[in-house]
Amino acid sequence: MGNAPHSPSSLRDRLASFIQGIGGLSPGIFPLVPGKFLSEIIAGVSLAAMNIPQAMGYARIAGTPVITGLYTLLFPVIAFALLGGARSLFVAADSATAAILATGVSPMALPGTAAFLGYASVVAIITGGLLILARLLRLGFLADFLSRTVLIGFLTGVGFQVGIAVIGQMLGIPLPSSVTLEQLRTILNHLPEVHAPTLIVSLIVLSLILGTRRWAPKVPGALIAVIGTILASYLLDFGHHGVRLIGPVEGGLPPFALPRISWSDVKALLPVAGACFVMIITQSSATARAFGIKHHTMPDENRDLLGLGMANAVAGLTGTFVVNGSPTQTAMLESCGGRSQLANLATAATVAVVLILLTGPLKFLPLCVLGAIVFVVAASMVDLRGFRKLWACGRKEFHVALLTALAVVGLGVEYGIVLAIIVSLLDHVRRGYQPRTGVVVRDPEIHWRMEKTVPGVFVEPGVILYWFGTDLYYANAPHFCQEIRHLVAQSPGVRVIIVDCGAITSMDFTAGRALLELHADLAARGVILALTRVTEGLRKDLNLQHLTRDIGEENLFRSRKQSLAAYRDPFYIPSIQKHIP
Repeated sequence: MGNAPHSPSSLRDRLASFIQGIGGLSPGIFPLVPGKFLSEIIAGVSLAAMNIPQAMGYARIAGTPVITGLYTLLFPVIAFALLGGARSLFVAADSATAAILATGVSPMALPGTAAFLGYASVVAIITGGLLILARLLRLGFLADFLSRTVLIGFLTGVGFQVGIAVIGQMLGIPLPSSVTLEQLRTILNHLPEVHAPTLIVSLIVLSLILGTRRWAPKVPGALIAVIGTILASYLLDFGHHGVRLIGPVEGGLPPFALPRISWSDVKALLPVAGACFVMIITQSSATARAFGIKHHTMPDENRDLLGLGMANAVAGLTGTFVVNGSPTQTAMLESCGGRSQLANLATAATVAVVLILLTGPLKFLPLCVLGAIVFVVAASMVDLRGFRKLWACGRKEFHVALLTALAVVGLGVEYGIVLAIIVSLLDHVRRGYQPRTGVVVRDPEIHWRMEKTVPGVFVEPGVILYWFGTDLYYANAPHFCQEIRHLVAQSPGVRVIIVDCGAITSMDFTAGRALLELHADLAARGVILALTRVTEGLRKDLNLQHLTRDIGEENLFRSRKQSLAAYRDPFYIPSIQKHIP
């Protein structure tokens, strides 16, 4: 029997598999979904139309020439599409990392200058190196150490900082300082000096963008505003009326070149790159997870680190700034119908055409238009809904988010990200240091019920069943022992206290010594210490520290019912007195 001819789809799948096997190309592109090729291309072109003016706005946030915003939509996008793991994540310029860059580099060089851009490119290369190192060490889990609470506060603070910075552009008021509070003071002091034509153009652009978002979300309002104001500026000579323009923009594809890097530059810029590194890991991972869950395609976070690292390295080598996985642009891609990195490649191809053929008219674009576009982006970062949810769920987390936001606005973005990390880790330590505890009692309907940890609450006569809500380690062992001693001392008639270890999966050496001392103290009072629902991990730690022998094998149980049945036997308690020192 002869071989059947291969169908086009099977040939395409085999070719894709071959390329992927040799080059290790991103699963974000392959396998190609039959019938979706054209829709992905259309989605990519549509995203480019919406993203080009926004990318120029991000360049203004970063303090680099507007053309560098378009550069972030070219080779960095291609690098992540080929090497990353997430199908839906869009990696390009982002407001949060752009703000970190501007704040960190501005003390070293004047924003907008060649020196500033050189430092920005160095930051991108260092950040890329850190991300690739994280991939080699499989540190994708680091994204879990910034809580949603501090991210709400951090991004809200960045939104206020960026929004205040561009209000001056929208009003025609120069802002000499890069400090947010100083900028706000300058704006308030110079309100009578507002430039009326600039303000009118800004209000028209804001109305157009917000109007299209409200009533026609698929219409690229920002792009229409850019094209319309370029045309109006050319015809009505905005520059003659005092409206500041971008000026000449050099077109063409960005050249590959290694920026001048000295060891002193690396040391000075490493904190900025570190802040970008943390922001990129957390924001990109959160975005990839959110859209992966939505489309049932969970990404490989460690592979994403490789894609993000190479995207940033390419950004630095092509004369632009750090790139990040953007939640807003990923959502925009989805709204256009894009479901894979193929759409992102189409976006990059569209931007390449614009860079080669259409940069000439940009010289007529008013700066206040980019300010208005950035202001809308900044306003969307202020997560008032998130703050309301935090207020409703718990005042502590609300105050943590508020503190983070105030630190970003008052101290700067890089200090804000450091504070966010410290607050997240302290919050984690706090939860482990003083976890939830309780005493367990019987309930006729649900069998067991947890009550507050107060003395005198017995599960059976003379027996207290105490629950501790996390692993035992050196920091929380004193709290654990103190609470049990208090329960025993204030509960007349107690003869047995059983620790429910369902949440205790491990115990370090310090906690083990504390448990042994507690066992001896209780024994001196004539009270038995027992452990129930002992996990395999905890049992291993007890054996290694010889605590099983000291406490007594017969005082370790698999279930609550088993432990209560044992101490209900009047012959059992005298038989175990030999384990009381």
